[in-house]
Amino acid sequence: IPCYLLKEFSSTSSTTAGGTVTSRVTRNGNTVMEKDLLNHEDLAGDRGMVDDIFDETYREKEGPKPPLRYVWRNIILMSLLHLGALFALTLIPSAKIQTLAWALLCFVVSALGITAGSHRLWSHRSYKATLPLRIFLTIANSMAFQNDIYEWVRDHRVHHKFSETDADPHNAMRGFFFSHIGWLLVRKHPDVIEKGQKLDLSDIKADKVVMFQRRYYKPSVVLLCFTLPAVVPWYFWDESIIISFFIPAILRYTVGLNATWLVNSAAHMFGNRPYDQNINPRENPLVSLGALGEGFHNYHHTFPYDYSTSEFGWRFNLTTAFIDLMCLLGLASDRKKVSKEVILARKMRTGDGSHKSG
Repeated sequence: IPCYLLKEFSSTSSTTAGGTVTSRVTRNGNTVMEKDLLNHEDLAGDRGMVDDIFDETYREKEGPKPPLRYVWRNIILMSLLHLGALFALTLIPSAKIQTLAWALLCFVVSALGITAGSHRLWSHRSYKATLPLRIFLTIANSMAFQNDIYEWVRDHRVHHKFSETDADPHNAMRGFFFSHIGWLLVRKHPDVIEKGQKLDLSDIKADKVVMFQRRYYKPSVVLLCFTLPAVVPWYFWDESIIISFFIPAILRYTVGLNATWLVNSAAHMFGNRPYDQNINPRENPLVSLGALGEGFHNYHHTFPYDYSTSEFGWRFNLTTAFIDLMCLLGLASDRKKVSKEVILARKMRTGDGSHKSG
């Protein structure tokens, strides 16, 4: 709408847990529009960042796209990993119940290293964690082996700031396979690298725990992602070394990767959009089950600063329950949450109407 056709005739503000909410009523001819907007500058001051807010000014470069450059090392390693996971499936009937329980525990712990750690804590600053909790989440993150926290945060902030564009590392507009795993098998688009280098990552660089992990990331992965999960069943309850390695280490790691990747692929393609129908991310309960609460993706991209990534609390959201428990124990604090009034206003203004049917 051209600016000269808009005339603001009322404005009110109120403070919520998520920042200042500004309600504006604008008139365009005989049309009246009412908007409820979160003041991102207030949120930036509270969290120390706005690099996870979508950049409306970005424009893709004109002309042909750069040619794909395959990363054959990653292609070979990922192929071998998934073949190993398929072999591990055949070993499940022979595994001891303790081994399967241990594999599940390793999956949950490593997943929390991503969801509660590199995602909600470090990428979005949606809550604060004490030193012991940050150390635990860093250990869990190394067990997950999905790049060190610094690199994960950089790529994820670029993903939010330039979602579904050439500057998005796993741009879902390039198809399911690319957004799921293909983005790891080819060189990054030049815009991803360019925009990633311009982000303000001073908060991450200032975290000594994160930078310590980055310095010793490779040995930490060998120890925590592969060695520890495999040694425990073999040493403590005399499990076969083959089963100990392929189920708690290889299969658990592969399932964890794909659970995370489904947030980038399936949750950007399948589901409803009750909060903002103008963006691609969707609400996908199945993805939330596998990714410990990360499948409420339309909500998350609409309100990336909400620690729960959902308006529904613990529903299909083990990560939110974990963070709440950490707060109860005094290990976490300052959870950012969007008020129900702001959520409802956003649904009414930009949602697809699916919230009305539940």
